[in-house]
Amino acid sequence: FPDTYTLSGGYAVTIQGTSNLQNWKDTVGSVTGMMVVGLNEDAAMDLYSLLIKMKVISIKSSLGTALDNKTYRALKAAANPEIIFRIDVPVEIKQVNPGEECILLKGYLTLAGVCRPVIMEVNMLKLENGSLQFEGSEAISMTDYGIDPPTTLFGTIKARPEITIYFKTKFYCKQNKI
Repeated sequence: FPDTYTLSGGYAVTIQGTSNLQNWKDTVGSVTGMMVVGLNEDAAMDLYSLLIKMKVISIKSSLGTALDNKTYRALKAAANPEIIFRIDVPVEIKQVNPGEECILLKGYLTLAGVCRPVIMEVNMLKLENGSLQFEGSEAISMTDYGIDPPTTLFGTIKARPEITIYFKTKFYCKQNKI
């Protein structure tokens, strides 16, 4: 039978980009998630579903609070308070032992209310306590999601449209069957 895993507090999600002046890094402070996983007799796993939600207003800029509000406006936080990644099609993970597996996740990323398919390469690691750790990154263009890259100082500093989302998450299951 499949088990439900919950995202633990030991996560790190950052959004990195550059402007015509300098590089920048935003940290996402509030991330929740859950997934449904089935363990097969041959030690393979089936990842049936995955849902991760990131609160837009929890994003904090490395360049100070003045840029946080520009980020919230660019991401249309009032109408779309969350960045969402989900998979709906099961993914077979051939081997979870001895520890690390690189998998392709085909899912959907919703950013500023626009949902687009993404395929990302993710490293999965089975931890000793039965938790599963996922780590990876995804490069996207803000303009693909209808986002105008933020500007500041009356348009003299302009963010470039390309950003990269980096993540390291841990999911745990109360049953710890894996």
